[in-house]
Amino acid sequence: MRVLAAMSGGVDSAVAAARAVDAGHDVTGVHLALSKNPQSFRSGARGCCSREDAHDARRAADRLGIPFYVWDLSDRFAADVVDDFVAEYAAGRTPNPCLRCNEKIKFEAVLDRGVALGFDAVCTGHYARLVDGPDGVELHRAVDDGKDQSYVLGVLRADQVARSLFPLGGTPKPEVRREAERRGLSVAAKPDSHDICFIPDGDTAGFLDARLGRRAGSVVDETGTTVGEHEGTHHFTIGQRRGLRLGVPAADGKPRYVLDISPVTGTVTVGPQEALAVRGIDARRPSWAGPVRLGPWRGHVQVRAHGAALPASALLQADRVEVTLDEPATGVPPGQAVVLYEGTRVVGGATIEGTSA
Repeated sequence: MRVLAAMSGGVDSAVAAARAVDAGHDVTGVHLALSKNPQSFRSGARGCCSREDAHDARRAADRLGIPFYVWDLSDRFAADVVDDFVAEYAAGRTPNPCLRCNEKIKFEAVLDRGVALGFDAVCTGHYARLVDGPDGVELHRAVDDGKDQSYVLGVLRADQVARSLFPLGGTPKPEVRREAERRGLSVAAKPDSHDICFIPDGDTAGFLDARLGRRAGSVVDETGTTVGEHEGTHHFTIGQRRGLRLGVPAADGKPRYVLDISPVTGTVTVGPQEALAVRGIDARRPSWAGPVRLGPWRGHVQVRAHGAALPASALLQADRVEVTLDEPATGVPPGQAVVLYEGTRVVGGATIEGTSA
């Protein structure tokens, strides 16, 4: 196949590209320039998409002997990922920008352009597995549970899954680094990036303040009594415990958590941990990694990137997914994704709109 290898400048994407070459594919490397003003160097493991990352990706492509290009997708990234991130926080929700980047950039903008240029598939360093099944290509969890990224790929459609390659899904991360060293790739020991790539200093609150401004409001308890003040509802997420700056301690002396965020009134409601417990999850914009599923369903769901798989039942509809968990879960914020699994197989995913006890 003609394969477009998305090369971030990290070890995973470099080894994934190398394996695609070993498999006999005609591979071209592409680095995505996602920032209008990229910094020269990364701050340790924070962020990505710096000029240093672009240079590292080019060196890896040179080592593999494959063509290499840089695609400027900064406008698309700003509109579909950064602006969406800010808008979601302004609405009192907690988005997952990595998931949105996979949906809108890596497996939509890049894949669409690649197909238009005659490529058959996009190869990335994500830790997930593709398995040939009776209904076509299936998306499954990686063998390395600690690195599994099937959750952030849960927004992919079946046609996108069919044009994807994830060569690392069957390999533990330490072996990937050893392989990179054996291949002579200079990124073998490069730290993994984490946090939000477009906020390299890790100051999410400051980033949002600069775009949304500060709007003072009240922190109230479940009775409506004011127990503190804040400078913007976008500083909070459901289930948050730290940084609440409460002036009035709870009567029972126990910690309090964010239970609700209301940007319209500027109110943040806090209460005991048990008040966070939910069993019902209402989600919107479902996508299916395989055949479209409608009607009653039974399996497991995951509601955060590194969360546990929770047994659940659901009613799957064309525009909504209504999930009922077997046991209550805490800290399930609107804006995150709920991803449905049958064993290790990803059925599909949807964006959480609301929860209920």
